[in-house]
This record gives sequence, C-alpha cells and structure tokens, in this order.
Amino acid sequence: TDEIMQQEIRPLVAVDIIEQLHRQFAILSGGRGKDGAPIITFPEFAGFSEIPDDDFLNVVTYLTSIPSLEAASIGFIIIIDRRRDKWSAVKASLTRIAGAFPGNLQLVFVLRPSRFIQRAIADIGIKLYRDDFKMKVPIIMLNSVSDLHGYIDKSQLTRELGGTLEYGHSQWIHHRTAIENFAMTVKTTAQMLQSFGTDLAETELPNDVQCTEELLSSHTEHHSKLKDELKLAVKQGATLLTCIREPVTRSANSKLSPDELENVATVERLLAQLDETEKAFDQFWSKHHLKLEQCLQLRHFEHDFREVKLTLDNLMETQAGFADIGDSVTRVENLLKEQKHLEEKGQEPLEKAQSLALHGEQLIQNNHYAVDSIRPKCVELRRICDDFTNETKKKYDILGKSLELHKQLDKASQWCEAGIYLLASQAVDKCQSQEGAETALVEIEKFLVTAKEHQLSNPKEFYNQFDMILTPEIKANAQRIVQKLEDVQEMFDKRQVSLKKLAAKQTRPVQPVAPHPESSPKRASPKITRPAAQENTSYHFQVRRRGPAAQSGNHALVPEDCRLHGLIEKCISKSQGHIINELIETERVYVEELQSIIEGYASEMDNPNLVHLIPSALQNKKEILFGNLPEIYYFHNRIFLKEIENCIENPELLARCFLKRKEDLQIYEKYCQNKPRSEALWRQCGDSIFFQECQRKLDHKLSLDAYLLKPVQRITKYQLLLKEMLKCSKNSEGTAELEEALATVLDIIKSVNDSMHQIAITGYEGDVSELGKLLMQGSFNVWTDHKKGHNKVKDLARFKPMQRHLFLYTKMLLFCKKREENTDGHEKTASYSFKNSLKMSTVGITENVKGDNKKFEIWYNGREEVYIIQASSVELKNTWISEIRKVLTGQLEACR
Repeated sequence: TDEIMQQEIRPLVAVDIIEQLHRQFAILSGGRGKDGAPIITFPEFAGFSEIPDDDFLNVVTYLTSIPSLEAASIGFIIIIDRRRDKWSAVKASLTRIAGAFPGNLQLVFVLRPSRFIQRAIADIGIKLYRDDFKMKVPIIMLNSVSDLHGYIDKSQLTRELGGTLEYGHSQWIHHRTAIENFAMTVKTTAQMLQSFGTDLAETELPNDVQCTEELLSSHTEHHSKLKDELKLAVKQGATLLTCIREPVTRSANSKLSPDELENVATVERLLAQLDETEKAFDQFWSKHHLKLEQCLQLRHFEHDFREVKLTLDNLMETQAGFADIGDSVTRVENLLKEQKHLEEKGQEPLEKAQSLALHGEQLIQNNHYAVDSIRPKCVELRRICDDFTNETKKKYDILGKSLELHKQLDKASQWCEAGIYLLASQAVDKCQSQEGAETALVEIEKFLVTAKEHQLSNPKEFYNQFDMILTPEIKANAQRIVQKLEDVQEMFDKRQVSLKKLAAKQTRPVQPVAPHPESSPKRASPKITRPAAQENTSYHFQVRRRGPAAQSGNHALVPEDCRLHGLIEKCISKSQGHIINELIETERVYVEELQSIIEGYASEMDNPNLVHLIPSALQNKKEILFGNLPEIYYFHNRIFLKEIENCIENPELLARCFLKRKEDLQIYEKYCQNKPRSEALWRQCGDSIFFQECQRKLDHKLSLDAYLLKPVQRITKYQLLLKEMLKCSKNSEGTAELEEALATVLDIIKSVNDSMHQIAITGYEGDVSELGKLLMQGSFNVWTDHKKGHNKVKDLARFKPMQRHLFLYTKMLLFCKKREENTDGHEKTASYSFKNSLKMSTVGITENVKGDNKKFEIWYNGREEVYIIQASSVELKNTWISEIRKVLTGQLEACR
C-alpha cells in the first residue's frame, strides 16, 4: 500500500525521463552501505558539466525516490568516480550535487583523479573549497577503489568499482519501467472495479423482462471483461516477478540486491492487493448477480401472472355469463355441453395457474428478495382456481337439478299426451259390447299403472326439491302440466265409469245409433299413437231398450269427446306453431351469431390496433379460417330468414322455402369442404391472445371454434325440424311438399357428407372434378377375380376380402383404401388412398351373386376383371345397384 501511495504522489516515473536514465551519468546499483544506506554512483561521464540542470535534478530526484522510506531515512552514500578526470570535474560534480541533491546525505566518496598533478590539485582544492560545497556530511577523498573497499563491502559495489555486484543498466531500466507499469495497471484495474461496483450499486432494477435480460447481459459482459483484465494484470505481475528473480533461478549462488528484493516485495504486494480486490469484487458481484437473476425471475413471474390472470379473468367472466338454467331438456343438455366445453377449455389455464403458483412458492423458499410481491400473487392464483372449480361444480349441480326437473315435466307431459291419444284411439263402437268394454278397461288400467312413474311428486316435495331453480316461468310450466295431469286423470275416471257400466252383463242387444254423416268415423287402429286431426270427431252411442223401460234404462257411452278432440287439436296446432317459431327464433340467433363472427373476428384481423396480436401462422389466412362464411351470412340475413318469417301465419309455405332455395343451400358444401383446413389452422393458432381479446370484446361464452361449427350444425337442424313438421302434418294439405323439402335437405346433407369424403382422397393422379357428379360413396368388402388372355387363370384367389371405400361418379368408379390418422392428439381423421379405377362406360353389373344376397358384381371389359362387392345390408346393395343402373342407362340413352 505504501508503494501505491508513493506511486500516487511521486511526480516522476522512469518512462518520463527514459532518455536521461539511458545516459547513465548517475545510477542506483542496488548496493548498500554497512548500515544499509543506499548507494548512488556517479560514474565517469565526460559531459557531466553539460547535463542540463533539469535533467540532472529529475534523474537524482527519481533515483532517491526508489529506495524504501526506511532505507532513504538512513541517508544516501554517494560515490563520485573521477579517476580519469580533472580536479575541475570533481569540483563541478560536488558543487552540482551539493546544490541539487534532494535526499538525505550520509557520506560522499570521491575517487580522485589518478594522475599525479590532478591528484595534488584535488588535495589542495578539497581543503580550500570544502566549505563552498555546502555539504554537512564528510567528503572522503579516495586514491583508489581499494581504499573504497575499506568503507564499503565489495559485494555492494559494481565491477567498475572493483566489486562483485551484478548490475546491468538497461535491465535495471526495464525492470523499473515494468514495475511502474504494473503498479499503474493495478491502480487502473482497482479504479475500474470500484467504478463498476458503484454503477452496479446505483443501478435501478427494470420493470419488464426484456430490459432486465438486457441489463443482466450487459452487466455480465462487463464483468467478464473486467475479470479478463484482472487475469491479464495477475499474469503481468507473475511474469515481472519471474524476470526479477531470474538471476537467482538461473544460478543458485546468485543473490538479489536489496533494491531487487524491494522490487520483489513491491510486486508481491501489488499481486496481493490484486487478489484482495478481486475477492472483494467477486463477493460483491455474486450478490449483485443473484439479485439481477432474482429480478429476472420476478419479471418473468409477473409477466406470466398477468397473462394467466387475464385468461382466468376472461374464463371467470365467461362462466359468470352462464346464468341460464334452461327451459327444456334439450336446452339444458346443450347448456351442460357448453359448461363441459368451458371446463375443458379452462383446464389448461388452471394448470398453468397452479404451476405458476407452485413456481412462486419455490421462489419464496429460495429466499427471493421480493417475497412480499410474490406471495399475494400465488394466493390470488389459487383463489381464482378454487373459485372456478367451485363455481363449475355449482353450475353442474344447478343444471343437473334443472335437467332432472325438465325430464320429470316432459315425462308427465308425454304421459298426458299418450293418455289423450289412448282415449282417442279407442273405437267407441267396439266398446258397446261387453267384451269390447272390458278390453278398453284393461287398456286403461294398464296405462294408469304407468302413472306413478311419470307423474310429478307431491307438490310440496316438488317445490322443496327444486326450489333453488324454480323461476316464475318454470313454476308456471309446472302448474300447467299439473293441471293437465288432473284433466287427463279426470277424463280417464269418466271413461272408466262409462266402460264399467257397459261391461256389466247386458240383456238387450246393443245397436249403435248411426252417426251424423259429417262426423262419420274412420276406423282407428289400436296401435295409433298420434291420431290425425280428422279422426278426432265426437261420437254418441246409446243402448236402446224395447218397452217402457227404455225411457229410464238407457246406458249411453258419451265420452268427453269434445274435450278430447279439443285437446288433440290443440296439441297438433301447438306443435306446428312451436316448430315454426323454433325455426324462426333459432334462425335469427344463427344469423346474429354469423354476424358476430364476421364483425368480431374476421374484420378484426384487419384492425391495425390488433395486428401485433395475430400469430404469424395466421397471417393472410383469413379465407382458410372462415371459408365462405360471409356468403352464408349474406344468404341467410338477406334472403332465407325473411322468407321463413312469412311462414308464421302460413306454415304450409315452409316446404316451398326449402324447395325454392335448393341451389342456394349448396353453399354449405363449399364451407364443409374447407372445414378440415380451418380446423387444422385453429389447432395451430387457437390459443393466441388475439382470439382471447376478440372473445372478450364479444362477451362470447364459447371460443371461435365452437361458433365455426354452427353452419354444420344448422344444415343438420333443418332436417330435424322438417321431420317434426311432417309428423304433425300427416295426411294433411302440404304433406307431399314437406316430404319433398325434407328429401332436398337430406340430399344436400348427403352431398356435403360425400364431398367431405371426396376431399380426403389421396394418390389419385387425375382431377376428381372431371369425373362428373359424385353419386355415392361408402365402405365395402371386395374380392377380385381377374382373368388374363385365353388361359383364364385366376390372378389371385382371395379368401379374405379387401376393405375398400368406393366412390361412384357419373364417369368413373374409384376403389380406395381407408386410413385413419391421429392429428395432434385430436380425434382421428380419415383419408382414402387411391388403389384402382373403372370407367363407367366399360363396366357391367351382375345384381345377384349366388350364396349371399348382399353381394353384387361389377365387371370390366367382358368380365376380364371381376369385382365381387359385399354391402353391409341388402338395402345398401339395392341403393348402389339402382344408382349404377341409372348411370349405365343414361350412357345408353346418350349413345342413341
């Protein structure tokens, strides 16, 4: 440390006066007097008097600054060698030293001129001028180096002075320069480390991941550079130490001079200082680096927390929106599916939240400095997870109760309707006989046994059981059904009373009164479950008796037919109205959902404020994701909805709507063909922040993929509604048109289904669009029986059939092999690998194959190739044969 301090206050270093040092008019050889005083030698130097005062002063000042303070305090010994010079040179040297020597002098030895005359002059001169030299120390005039040896040991004198001390001036300068450079390096390095440490201590920790990563990288890089500087400095010091010790290393007999030993000590102390500095710096860096790493961990945790929290909040908001408990079994089942979908959708975010909370707790266990910030976030994450789980369970409980309630109500309602139809189906003319009345009674009693299974429980128990979900609407519906049950029960009671009277032993023949012509009954089958409106006519039968007793003994079966007729008519008209209303309401909802998809998702993909949220895989792929959805929306919003709204008052017009728009509805085929590509793109990008943000803005309960299924579900819904309409319209006006409309929708669904299979064909080198219309497709067992040339040798006898998927076009029949593959953990998707094809212009068919009524043959080129095809049922076989026959017949007519 003393040496460093000396370096700091010393005005001169060797490099500043390197030229003057190289002139060698004064040297510090490293020798010491008997008491340890440093020796400065002024060798013979011809131009000594011509040396500028500044140069002389700088060199002497520098030399006196080199020995340690302890050695310098003893005083310096000066040896002036003027053996080959004149007295004037001795005088000049003494005068200059006396006037400019900056150190503490102990002795001055002068080797006087060796020539006789000059020596004599010197003896006289020293006596005369001693006082002029202003020296308060002894000046000893010596005649020879032998005299000098009497004062100073030879081992402390250089060879020029008859001693044995090894001294090389150039090497001395080199060592001095190197030591001073090393001291400066140590000082600079220490300052750099201190400055870097100050910067680190004053650094404010960033608030985001990127800035923290950049800061950590920058500080680590700076630290590495400083460590490299330290290593270089240590290496420099070690090399210098080796150089100074080199004489001792080279020869065991050599010894280092005191000055050289001081040099060694200086370098060792500088190296020790470097080591202490490095240790202190490493300790500080270790703490700072740990804090930076913990800061980065915290910023990652906070970033992940914000993302997970946003997703969970959206999830909770969506769940809060599930307030509906349903007003029918179908609606409740759909709500349960939506709840299940939401639960599945929430599974991943919940797992992420739990994982993040666990990670936060690990950070706390690892003594993270930001415990007070991390712990509340962990608690918040676990709370939201628990809230979602508890709320989901609560929703399931409520919906489960609602489903149970509506099933009970539906069963009771169905029981009432079945009872009404049973009463209506009992032919009254048959009930006039004892046997007929007893049969009718048995039917009623059997039916009434089922009442316990389907009727509602005690009203009080019922309300207690379902109190948590009983809305005013549900209460009103339940009361209506209870009243209906009472009405039907009353009807059964009255019918039983009438039948029991008729079943009693009759003594007079029963003759039915002919009904009025306008109410002539149509005979009803006992198996009727839903009689048509025309059959619900009132009938009146009387048992007539001859004689006076006839007036008072009449037993008339007068069922409450008017009431029954009214109930049945009401049921049917209500059913038709309900179906039309359901169609229109669901159509309006469907159009609104399509509009929300287009405006809330598709249009937002062009919103410059959200472009940065769109994943790269989705760029410029809007048409793949949404297909021709805008076209479907335009058709339903501008055309189809308005047309079916006109059917509210005229249900018979409904069928014409579907028949009129048969071609327009083909747009669904294009949409469904694109669906696999859309789903693949969704699986790739569905979790992006963009879609979450759009869903949040729309306040949708379900994600986009659920809404993209709506068109597929809608086209299927039409055929279900048309079937229901058909059930309510049997044998009435417009039935034929309804049947035709249903066939049209089923044909569209079949065409869509066929096209979905068609796009999965792989390996066919031609263009399937050139094969004509796809008429049929399906899977079959296939055997081949090929005959070549005149030998008619079987190509291959197959006992086990090939599984082939056939595609029948107007111009070609394709044979493919069905393959199923898993796609990214999702459900299996089918593809059809092309195997063979037959031109329809060159094939023939054999409709029946001996031994199996489900087989038929397709042969090619006069039975050169025969394909035996086995369908899964006789009906399927007949359908295919019919279609193939139509194709072949059409070709024949075209040829004519």
